[in-house]
Amino acid sequence: MDYIKNLFLSRFKTIALISIAMVLSIFLLMIRMKLKHSFHFLFLVWNLFLAVIPFAITNYLLSSPKLNKIRFAVWFGVWLLFLPNAPYIITDLIHLTVSYGSYVWLDILVVSSFAMSGLLLFYLSFLDMKNILKPHLKNHFNKYFFILIIYLSSFGVFLGRFLRYNSWEILSNPKYLFIDILNIITRPLAYKEAWLFTIIFGLFLHAGLWIFNQFSFSANLKPDSE
Repeated sequence: MDYIKNLFLSRFKTIALISIAMVLSIFLLMIRMKLKHSFHFLFLVWNLFLAVIPFAITNYLLSSPKLNKIRFAVWFGVWLLFLPNAPYIITDLIHLTVSYGSYVWLDILVVSSFAMSGLLLFYLSFLDMKNILKPHLKNHFNKYFFILIIYLSSFGVFLGRFLRYNSWEILSNPKYLFIDILNIITRPLAYKEAWLFTIIFGLFLHAGLWIFNQFSFSANLKPDSE
């Protein structure tokens, strides 16, 4: 219990900053709902909730350093499964194409603020997991392993945005999900957009990580050495 308390105190600034970012996003959405009398972007709240899950998991793992290997592997699998939900919100900018009338600028602010919160959650959770695994992985393997995770997340965003799969469909609808993944892998020329999106969006996330990694958002968030 004392470890959890100390962890929360040491991470207070990080948790406070990301909470402020999320509250700002929701506040802007409420203003939009009031001014436009529309619930059109309410789905962003659900997407933000999904984006919080991987960050919550890494915080839980940091507060439970004595987890056995099996339990940790399960939590890591769940984390990896939900991680794409955080950068996925960036692709919600596509909904701005149907914005019209007055207050279009407000629509831009609303979606952009949620996208920013999702991206922050992605990088915070990503660096947390990297620091958690660093003592257990060789340095060169740790580096390439997490680069792979960035591009797997990018691919997960593609599956969610364009093929409309959800994270939990790996359990509820695994057959069609694995068939689509297998087709994309084995028929790259027929699924050029999938590969193009995965590579370019992955490069975007990777570059953003490098920039994000040059700053320390809290005393416990150590910049990575790559």
